[in-house]
Amino acid sequence: MELRSVEELMDLLNACRGIRDLPDRGGAPVDLHEHALRTAALLRRGRPADKELQVAGLVRPVGRLLWPGDPAGAADRAADAVRPLLGERVRALLRGRPAGDDLLTLRQAHEEARTAAFDAGVLEDWRTVLELLAARNSSLGAVD
Repeated sequence: MELRSVEELMDLLNACRGIRDLPDRGGAPVDLHEHALRTAALLRRGRPADKELQVAGLVRPVGRLLWPGDPAGAADRAADAVRPLLGERVRALLRGRPAGDDLLTLRQAHEEARTAAFDAGVLEDWRTVLELLAARNSSLGAVD
């Protein structure tokens, strides 16, 4: 599956609301929607100029939603689904490539967001960032 518009992506991210996910290493389950917002907000605080990194944190749960029976392959499938819309770097970050500071920062924010308790805003706050990345990266011209 390939996402072709920001609206499709927003719908999927909204559909993550209320879906609980267990962490890989135990711990309390987290709501995918809230976790995505907190992860992106943490990345925005730490790396305000790196919109692709922030968006990678935001869209990570898409794979769990689309392929619930394949948690091991969910990240790769999410990466492939968003690549036409958000670009190669977001895809690479979701796949865990390339290793380095960006990937480490993404993983740290992902882990911290599991236990962080703060108001991360609402998904609509991210629409403009998603539209800007889509306009820059999409060969389909799929910005709503």
